[in-house]
Formats: sequence, structure tokens, C-alpha cells
Amino acid sequence: MATTHRTGRVRTPAHDGGDAPAGPPGAGGARTARPDPADRRQLARHPVSPRRIAALFAPHRGTIVLVVVLITASSVVNLAQPFLVRGVIDDALPSGDTRLLLALTASMVGVAALTSVIGVVQTWMATAMGQQVMHALRVQLFTHLQAQSLGFFTRTRGGEVQSRLTHDIAGMQSVVTSSATGVASNLTTAVATAAAMVALSPAMSLVSLVVLPPAVWLSRRVALIRRDVTDERQRELAALHTQVEEGLSVSGVRLAKTLGTTPRDADRFTERSDRLVGLELRSQLAGRWRMATMQIVFAAIPAVIYLAAGFPATSGGMTIGTLVAFTALQGTIFRPVMGLLNIGVQWVSALAFFSRIFEYLDLEPQIVPPAAPVRMDPAGVRGEVRFEGVRYAYDDGADVLRDLDLVLPPGTTTAVVGPTGSGKSTLGSLLPRLNDVTRGRVRIDGVDVRDIEPADLARIVGVVSQETYLVHATVRANLLLADPGASDAELWRALGTARIADTVAGLPDGLDTVVGARGHRFSGGEQQRLAIARTVLRNPPVLVLDEATSALDNTTEAQVQEALDRLAAGRTTLTIAHRLSTVENADQVVVLQGGRIVERGAPGELRSADGPFARLAARSSRAGDHAAAP
Repeated sequence: MATTHRTGRVRTPAHDGGDAPAGPPGAGGARTARPDPADRRQLARHPVSPRRIAALFAPHRGTIVLVVVLITASSVVNLAQPFLVRGVIDDALPSGDTRLLLALTASMVGVAALTSVIGVVQTWMATAMGQQVMHALRVQLFTHLQAQSLGFFTRTRGGEVQSRLTHDIAGMQSVVTSSATGVASNLTTAVATAAAMVALSPAMSLVSLVVLPPAVWLSRRVALIRRDVTDERQRELAALHTQVEEGLSVSGVRLAKTLGTTPRDADRFTERSDRLVGLELRSQLAGRWRMATMQIVFAAIPAVIYLAAGFPATSGGMTIGTLVAFTALQGTIFRPVMGLLNIGVQWVSALAFFSRIFEYLDLEPQIVPPAAPVRMDPAGVRGEVRFEGVRYAYDDGADVLRDLDLVLPPGTTTAVVGPTGSGKSTLGSLLPRLNDVTRGRVRIDGVDVRDIEPADLARIVGVVSQETYLVHATVRANLLLADPGASDAELWRALGTARIADTVAGLPDGLDTVVGARGHRFSGGEQQRLAIARTVLRNPPVLVLDEATSALDNTTEAQVQEALDRLAAGRTTLTIAHRLSTVENADQVVVLQGGRIVERGAPGELRSADGPFARLAARSSRAGDHAAAP
């Protein structure tokens, strides 16, 4: 089972890669038998119905039945080997019967070939089935998470979402393709092997019942000790990986250099790496002790069998061939017995994986697609926007917007200003349905945005925000996100509108220049203008500008503002303003305070009205700043 990251910790691998002891095949891979406490907590928080899991595999009933049949057949056929060996030793070799010897040895090869072929087919079928189930579940989870509101991603760590979508599903795949088939294989092998042992020698079977339990107990005991060491090592590795991921990213390196924390970060990394040295040593020594202990155990097991075979009371007249065959079977039974003893752990781990996935699938999306969507052609949209009796509240019930009414006439620019926390950005998020109103409605050309086909709404409403996001790809790839079919000529026209065409043309690779992680190849102003160019390609009739220039210096702001003015021309634009300099050309200004509109009008009228806007402007002027919020 692959290493699987969890919230703040790392899930211990099912097989930790240590040395396997000499002895029966697979004995060294015995898994620990202590359920992970985190798995139990997860199941307590979000129980899983076995019926729900069974429903995932319902379309594959035929495959499951066939896989179980193949596993059973392979286990039974493979048991012929000891009996063939007994025939060679007891019959063919002593009598010099070459024909019988050829038949028996050929059968040994045939049995091995047949079990190998069955194993390949069984593995292929189980893996293919597991991949199909996981593919469907992975796509379902990804699509479901896309439907969540921004609030979900605000309160949920990005690493947690990625962990459930990738690591947990990968762990479930291992459960489906390995653990589940392993249970069936172990059960059939253990039962068939025990039956064969009794058939060969009932007396020796009783001796094995005495020898086997201590061997199983000792193996599990040593494995548990190593599990504890491995858990601690994995936690340290997780912390080390987190520091590498955060500290060696573009933002992490910038933060460390600007705050002067580089020496402290290096010391912390050194301490963690040093602790890993000791843990790795303990882990390897635990593996060596395990191997040495189990070597002694597995040397003692056949020794006891041979000893018992030497006494008439226990041998029962056993032949040499029977002794060899029985010893082989006795060694073979250890692995499936260990596997069966760990079914409980495997089951808890499997349920925990499913629980974590189902927990996300059971989240009710706050943004629900319309049952009967209204199709709107962006080319025919006039762009009249109305906020009617709008109220928006957080999950805890705290109001952000209260009874808000606002009309944005087609082709006009409305600037929204107000102090921090007044609800400006929340208002802007309602138009593209990044959030949904708690009460009231938002209409475009008389149609409630909640009734518009989501794909059409994305083409109707364009958004340029303060937090520009560029994917780690080329300039061309970032622009084509808005219009995959755009030609190079259209890309260059969009870049020209955004006042960044000359910058891109001056790059060695032009449109094929890689923007870097989160666009760090470009300055903040250049990133904003690339985002504007991307929106130009989208050509939306309605535009939301959410503090798009608030993080820029005055010179860059002027350049970006010019590009925004060109973009807004002829469109219905809602500008969330942080700097008063960006509202001078607005057709109307709306002042928000405490989630309510306290003033509205043209910029010049509001300045001379000695109201909230005028006081806000005066306060900003005294601060020597153009900010619309303190």
C-alpha cells in the first residue's frame, strides 16, 4: 500500500520495505495487527455503510466472482506440488521408474506454469476492476468538489483536498486490488493447506498446531515493535517534506530571504534530518532483529517436525517423501494465517479510506446548478444587472449584506467603495455565483443568475481580481484558458488591449514563454495585464473588477487602470474599489457600510454632498493615500 498523507500526519505503509526473514514465502511481509487510531477516529466521525461500498462494485459482480474462482483454483492447484514431490521421492526414485519420474516432474512444471498463468489473469482482472472503480470515484469526487462554493476552499486546507483526491483514492485502490484479493487467497490457501497436512499426516498436524501459534505470536510481536519505530520515522519524514515544500517554493524562499530566517530554517532542517538518522538506524536494526529472530523460528519449525518424525509414537510410519511434502506445507501455511489474523486491521484501514472520500462526497454544495437552466447567448446580453433585496450571511449566521438593492444600467460602470469588512468583495462574488445570496436575487437582463446555465454565466460575467492566478505554463496556454480556439492574431490583439503586447513580444520565446509558478516570471502589474488580456479573449458583456489594482504602485496602477478602462468600455462593469483614484470615471459610486448602501451617486456629486463618501475621501487625503478604506 502506498504511503498516504493525512491531515497533519503520514499513514504508515502496509509494507515498509524491510528485510524479509528466511522461511516460508511471504512470511517476512506479515503486516502489523494494530489498527491506526486515526482510522478509528475517522470512522467514528463519518461511519461508512458496507452497502454503500458494495454499490461501487455492483457493476463488476461477474468479475468479482471470476476472480474469487481463479484465486481458489490457483490455491488448490498449487497444493499438488508437495504430493508430486512425495511421489518423486517415495516412488519414482527408489524404483528407478523413469516414466513415472518424467510424468511427476513434468506435472511439477505444469502446476507451476498453470498457477502462474492463473495469477497473471487474476491480477489483471482485479487491477482492471479496481482501476475502473477508482476512476469513477476519482472523477465523481473531483466534479463534486468543483461544485463547492469558495467558502469551502477558504476553510479547507488545499493539501487536505489533494490528499483525499489522490493519496486516499490510491490507498483505496490498493485495498481493492491487493488486500481484498489477499483475504480470499489467504483463506483458501490456509484451509486447503491445513486439509492437505491432515491428509498427509494427522499426527504431524497436531505437532504443527503446537509449533505454529508461538511462531505467529513472535512474528506479530516483533512487527508491532517495528511499527512504532516506523510511525515515528514517517512523522519526521512528513515534517521534513513539508519544510522542503514550503521553504523551497518561490514564495517560501522570498519570505526566508526577506525576513532573514534562512539560518534558522537550515538549523531546523538539520535537526530533523539528524533525528531521521537515529530513527532510520532503529528501524533497520528492528528489521535485522526481526529477520534474525524469524530465521531461528523457521529453522526450529522443520527441526521439530524432523524430530517428531524420528519417534514412532509421533511419526506414524511417515515416509521420507511424506516428511518433505509435509514440511513444505507446514512452512506454506504461515503466510496465509498471518494474513487472516490481520483482516481486522485491513478492514479498518479500508473503511477509513472510504470514509474520508464519502465525507467529501456527502458535502451539500452551496452552489447548486439550476434544475431547468435558462440558456443565454452572451452576444445577445444587454448587461442590465439588478440586486434585489439581497442578503448574504456566513455559515455562522453573521450578516455581510443586508437588504441591498442596486441597479447597474447596461454599459455603465458602478464603483463600490467602503471600509474593510463592509461587504464589497462579497457583493462582487454574487454576480458570477462564487457565492449565492441567502435571500433576494441577482438578475442579469431579468434572469436570476441561479437559473442561468453555469457555462453561459461564465461567458457572460468576467472577473479580474486582485489575486491574479496564472498556471505554470506558457503565456499562450494561460490565454487559451479563456478561449481554446483563439488564433495567434486574436491573442496578440488581446495582449494589445491589455497594454502588454510589447512586453511579451520582447521575450525570447514570445507567446511560448513559461510564466513560472503562479506567474512569478512577471511582475505584479504584468500578471494583472495578462489576466486582463485573458478576460478580453472571453469578451464578457458583464465585468467584475475586484480591487484589481489595490496591490500595485501608482505608476503600475496607472498602466493597469488604462488597460482596465479599455476592457470596461461598452460593458456593464462592477468595480470593487480600494483606491479612490479608480472611481473617478465611474458612472455611479455606491458606498457600503455594515453591509448596507449608505450613499450612491456620481463621484462629483458625492464629493460635494459632505456625506460618507466625502468623509472617506477626506480621511484618505489626510493619510496621503488614495485608499478608499482605512
